[in-house]
Amino acid sequence: MSNQSPQAFPDSTMSRRQLLYSAGAGFGGLALNAIMAEQANAAAKASAKPLSPLSAKQTHFPATAKSVIFLFMEGGPSHIDLFDPKPQLQKLAGKPLPESFKKPITAMGEINAPLLPSQRKWKQHGEAGTWISDWLPHTAKCADDIAVLRGCWTNGINHAGGVCQMNTCIPLAGRPSLGSWVTYGLGTENESLPAFVVIQDNNGTVVNGPRNWGTAFIPAVYQGTRLNTGKTPISNLYRPEEIFPSQESGKLDLLAQLNKRHAESRKQQSELAARMESYELAFRMQAAAPEAVDLTQETEATYKMYGMDEKETKVYGTNCLLARRLVERGVRFVQLYNGAGSKWDSHSGIEKRHAALCKGMDKCVSGLLTDLKQRGLLDSTLVVWGGEFGRTPMSEKGDGRDHNPTGFTMWMAGGGVKGGQTIGGTDELGLYAVEDRMHVRDIHTSIYHLMGLSNMKLEYRHKGSPERPTLNEGEFMKKLVTG
Repeated sequence: MSNQSPQAFPDSTMSRRQLLYSAGAGFGGLALNAIMAEQANAAAKASAKPLSPLSAKQTHFPATAKSVIFLFMEGGPSHIDLFDPKPQLQKLAGKPLPESFKKPITAMGEINAPLLPSQRKWKQHGEAGTWISDWLPHTAKCADDIAVLRGCWTNGINHAGGVCQMNTCIPLAGRPSLGSWVTYGLGTENESLPAFVVIQDNNGTVVNGPRNWGTAFIPAVYQGTRLNTGKTPISNLYRPEEIFPSQESGKLDLLAQLNKRHAESRKQQSELAARMESYELAFRMQAAAPEAVDLTQETEATYKMYGMDEKETKVYGTNCLLARRLVERGVRFVQLYNGAGSKWDSHSGIEKRHAALCKGMDKCVSGLLTDLKQRGLLDSTLVVWGGEFGRTPMSEKGDGRDHNPTGFTMWMAGGGVKGGQTIGGTDELGLYAVEDRMHVRDIHTSIYHLMGLSNMKLEYRHKGSPERPTLNEGEFMKKLVTG
């Protein structure tokens, strides 16, 4: 018992009725405070600008690459004439495929055609002695920066399936593209430029068209933005002189309100949100994009490095230089098609066709690697080179080669990749990948890994199921970073 007097507790004489009345008033105050706080939070959320779906995101683990430049040789370059010399092919020239070989499935079915020897001259380049043919003298100078992947294979036997699989991991349409998954997983570091850019050359339109950089079932805001070749890479970029900034801003605000109202009852259509985001991006690009695509800021020495002063290399050299300027400004994924329209597809006349394509591409690619390295960008930029498949050792039409999905070569440089090495291999004729085999799923998984993304943790819920970019398969090629 306390010895303190009743005077120490002046409320001790409060009646029960008074106590309940005072306590009830207190609880009412608490409820009022909670209601006011909730209203304040709701007002703050309503006035706050929503986070952009393209805002930069955290990686799953430390990344070695911040951006990707994918040099896509559409049509299928011949690995056995570029990076994978086969002395046995020379010895068996003119003879049929040996009986010891499993009969392949080819696009044209000429599996019994005579073996076609390579007419190339081969040399080893760099400290590691990487084999590169005389068709690529400029790329050969960058041999110590390149990891050549000779054990690649795919399922796509024709161009539509091969290009689709190299972009989406399956030969049939209906999956998000590699660039879209990267953009979904990482966002962009520059919200005034597209996160994912696609540039075709002047040779034509790539097979499958926009499906190659589409999003399928993930939100359409992550799809690629196609830029033009030539002097105006971005159409309708500049505001007409007779339109004042305030007029344009007001028009966009009204358009945003109408689009938002329209989209509220159609939330399942991500294309509407993507369209709204594209209008906002277009407005921001008016300030940032003109400087990014203004190649007049570059020096004559840079033009020459990319081959922009020569007719054969001007177009692709311009595209490669534009790619460097874009990743330099935070663009996450840039895909440059070379030979768009399956021009690398040499069923006949491979000597003439490949010679011309190599001449138009080789110096540009070398210039890109050299420029990135000089500017300190190669360490953070992953450069990928390759097509949808390779070419067969068997001849077609006497002077060409058929599609070869069972064994071909790609290469990677920068972005944490250890250059000056050759990984994997094909058999003695270059028909099948037999050593350190890398399916397209493994190639994609390796790209994701270098960018700090796990192909199993990167997922999107579609119709209640978790969808992952490589369909729950694919292994990271550790030799890319360990040698």
